[in-house]
Amino acid sequence: MIEDQELLDKTIKRSLEEDIGPGDITTDAVIALSATGKAVLETREDIVLAGLPVFMRTFTLIDPDISFETFYEDGQEVSAGNVICNISGSMSAILKAERTALNFIQRMSGIATLTREYVLMASSEKVKILDTRKTVPGLRFLDKYSVTMGGGQNHRFGLYDAVLIKDNHIAAAGSITNAVKSVKDRTPVEIKVEVEVENLDDVREAIDAGADSVLLDNMTSDEMKKAVEFIKGRVLVEASGRINLDNVREIAETGVDFISIGALTHSVKAVDLSLEVKHELGLKES
Repeated sequence: MIEDQELLDKTIKRSLEEDIGPGDITTDAVIALSATGKAVLETREDIVLAGLPVFMRTFTLIDPDISFETFYEDGQEVSAGNVICNISGSMSAILKAERTALNFIQRMSGIATLTREYVLMASSEKVKILDTRKTVPGLRFLDKYSVTMGGGQNHRFGLYDAVLIKDNHIAAAGSITNAVKSVKDRTPVEIKVEVEVENLDDVREAIDAGADSVLLDNMTSDEMKKAVEFIKGRVLVEASGRINLDNVREIAETGVDFISIGALTHSVKAVDLSLEVKHELGLKES
């Protein structure tokens, strides 16, 4: 469930304004304002659905009287050829909202579908698939929601809600030890500290400095196994970097707790959904 309705409405309105601008000159010229009808949203490929509430809200922000008959919910798998929902109401409003609504749900379902692939390929009850901050600016809350619909989990939402000491922080601080100490001295004790590490020496230093978790960055599977064996459960372990569907199971088998994958949101392919009008249009009289 997308909890921040105010943010959602603001995001959709901005997107509608971007597309419609001062008016849809094609629809306004062709379709009678009084014309009503029905359309269907269907999928042309197997998907994990995400973004149906966003899709529907896009229409009702143009016309609150538009109604829907839904057959699936977010998080469900939908096979190619199935109708996801019926849409009824003002034909003018349906046509004006169509592209923006599809843009949202196609991307969101693409993220959920890809996430589900990674979750299934990892084939592990222990390891959790995480997203990253590599999201479309302004759409992070939708991107991360979509990951959860695919069975993944959210990493930090932004720079404000978790500590992750990365390589550039370490370079600026002079060492992992200095960076961790600075964080511990300046943040509440309940804030967990994660440190990005590149080798076993970094792992050892991060643990000795008091890190709560380590992110194994761009390590090979063999290096990850050695790191997990050295750590022996003392801190949580996250793997990141160069991870794809071909190697995610191998990485899961190293014993890490989390696998973070930027591709879930930064390289996602929109799924193939279509909106088809199933009613003879009410044309304007010439």
